[in-house]
Amino acid sequence: MKEMIARIGSLKIIPIMTVERASDALNAAKALVEGGLPCAEVTFRTAAAEEAIRAIRKIEGILLGAGTILKPEQVDLAAKAGAQFIVTPGFNPQVVRRCLDRGMPVFPGVATPTEIETALSFGLEVVKYFPMEAFGGLKTLKAVSAPYPMMRFIPTGGISAANLKSYLEFPKVLACGGSWLATKELISAGRYDEIARLVREAVQIAQALKA
Repeated sequence: MKEMIARIGSLKIIPIMTVERASDALNAAKALVEGGLPCAEVTFRTAAAEEAIRAIRKIEGILLGAGTILKPEQVDLAAKAGAQFIVTPGFNPQVVRRCLDRGMPVFPGVATPTEIETALSFGLEVVKYFPMEAFGGLKTLKAVSAPYPMMRFIPTGGISAANLKSYLEFPKVLACGGSWLATKELISAGRYDEIARLVREAVQIAQALKA
């Protein structure tokens, strides 16, 4: 888990992909790598998710997660397909327990102090904060996270190139979830050059903070 946290922290951004056709997944993921982010979270919002993960696993060195995991059985399916970490929209104790039992890194979604404390009770050090902008943005994250110096966050939902810098500057943010980088529309239209461009733009923002 600590190694996974370190890798995600070094990347600063997790590109989130929802793939309608598994045949598009490999090229979309290659565009992420070309742009400078060898990482992808494939959401289980479509029937193509498992096959998409299998296709992306062909890219050597890519960090590959499965998102929108709602049931323990989906943890097993994602792991079998080749996912290396799990992300959930909310805190489902059964899903988190299945991940921990399998030794699978998991970043469950939280939005309240109660959910953060539940995550702490499971021994977790990093959680997803979702939906970030709809719940008040960075101001809310700073307020909610204040009592929990031991916890770090992956804000997701409404993050874009316009506000990425402000989130990444907050020390409690490990990385940001980026659904704007490879949207369903861009993937379905085969606009891989545009995906790579958006990724390069985001990577430049993140790298500028490290300088």
